[in-house]
Amino acid sequence: MSLRKIFAHKKINQHYDVLIIGSGGAGLSLALKLADQLNVAVLSKFSLTDGSTFHAQGGISAVFSKTDSLESHVEDTLNAGAGLCDPEIVSLTVAKGRESIEWLRKQGVNFTEKESSDGSRKLHLNREGGHSHRRIVHTDDATGKAVSYSLIERAQQHPNIALMENHNAIELITARKLGEKNQQIRGAYVLDTISGKIKSFSAKCVVLASGGASKVYLYTTNPHSSSGDGIALAWRAGCRVANMEFMQFHPTCLYHPVARSYLISEAVRGEGAKLVLPDGSTFMHRYDERGELAPRDIVARAIDNEIKTHGIECVYLDISHKPKDFILKHFPTIYQQCLSLDIDISKQPIPVVPAAHYTCGGILTDKDARTDIPGLYAIGEAACTGLHGANRMASNSLLECLVFAEQAGHHILSVIDKLPDTITLPKWDESQVSDSDEEVVISHNWDELRRFMWDYVGIVRTRKRLNRAMNRLQLLKEEIAEYYGQFRVTSDLLELRSLVTVAELIIRSAQLRKESRGLHYIKDYPKTDTTLKPANTVLTPDNYTQ
Repeated sequence: MSLRKIFAHKKINQHYDVLIIGSGGAGLSLALKLADQLNVAVLSKFSLTDGSTFHAQGGISAVFSKTDSLESHVEDTLNAGAGLCDPEIVSLTVAKGRESIEWLRKQGVNFTEKESSDGSRKLHLNREGGHSHRRIVHTDDATGKAVSYSLIERAQQHPNIALMENHNAIELITARKLGEKNQQIRGAYVLDTISGKIKSFSAKCVVLASGGASKVYLYTTNPHSSSGDGIALAWRAGCRVANMEFMQFHPTCLYHPVARSYLISEAVRGEGAKLVLPDGSTFMHRYDERGELAPRDIVARAIDNEIKTHGIECVYLDISHKPKDFILKHFPTIYQQCLSLDIDISKQPIPVVPAAHYTCGGILTDKDARTDIPGLYAIGEAACTGLHGANRMASNSLLECLVFAEQAGHHILSVIDKLPDTITLPKWDESQVSDSDEEVVISHNWDELRRFMWDYVGIVRTRKRLNRAMNRLQLLKEEIAEYYGQFRVTSDLLELRSLVTVAELIIRSAQLRKESRGLHYIKDYPKTDTTLKPANTVLTPDNYTQ
């Protein structure tokens, strides 16, 4: 579909009621909820379909079955979160599941249905790890694509929404940075990566919906846009972040030299696929009584341990015992992708390894998505709402995007008339910098950072590994800061700057947690500390040297 031709006619100005940084499910949902009353700009670092939402396969969790209940969904989420979920936030999110799905259907999303015994059509529900019931609403195995296309089409048609591709946020602008005493958000400096020009966008409210930070690791299921930009922007502006040690590794990423980042949906295990060793023997029963349907942290550590114990490159996910028609009906996208790599999943198992997948921590927010800075909001994977705790349960992420887009929307509409008018912002100062003649510094530091994060701050950690990672990071941080101060910004430099910031936040958070809990497993403290009340790891810029 051609996006640029459709929205190119819209006038792009420098003043908006709301500036949304990120064009995934969270950002576009919020834009649509605000646009009937406000002028909204949505920035996309690359194309509108380059975010994580577009690549999401599994679906959205919501209670529709008569045998299921809101209480069960809440309990499953709390169990997966290992004691760190906020019960009020969990209850709020789960309660809005059904209406969130219905809102998406009104936006044109067609979810997979099945014919019931009485001849009527009902939503087909999958089951995934951590869920005690079938409650995953989906569009075959390409839910994110269906959601993205529908929201983009609606946003393109709305006269009050300006969609800007290839616009990478550089820095948030607060009143304090402009010499005023308060910390009210005022807008952002943004790099137009096509023209190379730096623009200043003034807004009454700014919303960070820029996704997670899994690109900080060498192997990830995420698209190349997931470099933690929003988290880094908020941290530099003065916001607290929380629970950054809880980085989720998806258990089943396709192991293949051509498609290293291709995710094999959790729904495959939900429909009966087994994890097996090269000799065909199963192993998940030795780690958890729920087997393949255990939460992701347990399954990922089990696979990691089997790979290291047996000295093998990968394990295998086998659904070949199911009829081919069943596989084609439920997983057409996965089947075709694997077949293009000469893997027929109806006849042979899929080679898989764990890979970085989701950032459970992020910018600390309240139930209305507000951050520490007045007028600045965070939604989606960039935020730490209290929903996920120490481990996100499968398919709660898109639900969180929808619910907190609504929460943010309600709050913004209630306060927008009381906020200061937009102002003409000072231009970005490039008088002291030049074009780079050392681009190799970016590529070298990029590779080194992602490799030592994988080796030292991955699925299994130790104090020694964390200390090594921090020592190396400090050297990289100095090099990148020096480079940033001397040369004109590029998209790659901005991403590297974001990655080194979030890497430091992850390492520092991991060093502070003296226990194993959820996604954070450290050999020096292999047990969960039951002597103290579970606590979030909160970092504050004011008392932490950047």
